[in-house]
Amino acid sequence: MRELRIHGRGGQGSVTAAELIAVAAFQGGVYAQAFPAFGVERRGAPVQAFVRFSNEKIRLRSQVYEPDYIIVQDSTLIADINVFAGMKAGGIAIINTEKAGKYSAPEGVSIITIDATKIALEEIGLPITNTALMGAFAAATGEIEFSALENALKERFEGKLATTNIKASQRAYEMIKGGSA
Repeated sequence: MRELRIHGRGGQGSVTAAELIAVAAFQGGVYAQAFPAFGVERRGAPVQAFVRFSNEKIRLRSQVYEPDYIIVQDSTLIADINVFAGMKAGGIAIINTEKAGKYSAPEGVSIITIDATKIALEEIGLPITNTALMGAFAAATGEIEFSALENALKERFEGKLATTNIKASQRAYEMIKGGSA
């Protein structure tokens, strides 16, 4: 089983990202589970969402404490929260930031930085970074195929909203695959 923990702020779409990544993984032929951690969250407050991937049925229902992957939607969280807590060696951390190379992760963890905010503003017109980061996740990890992610986005959104979110996701995917993030 592989596990993803998403760190974001209320209103950034962390829960939606977890759900759509799980849908794409399921469409790709693996079992997947997505769920949020809720407390007294409000817009702008730190939130977490989780995804599990497995070739077998998933019976575990706890939060993700030792992720293989993390996505950090807002890099300012790193100063307040240990987003790297429990990360497994060989893991991948995807951080939304325009400042590449600024972060240090635990030994054996790779950091990928991408300016998902810039992509979201240019493609969607809003600083909602979740779909761009989902594209980066697909490219960096191989856990989900881009075509499955695209289908999940089409199922969730309609019309122009679907088109712009797919463009943001595809642009991030291509940046990570091409190594120009």
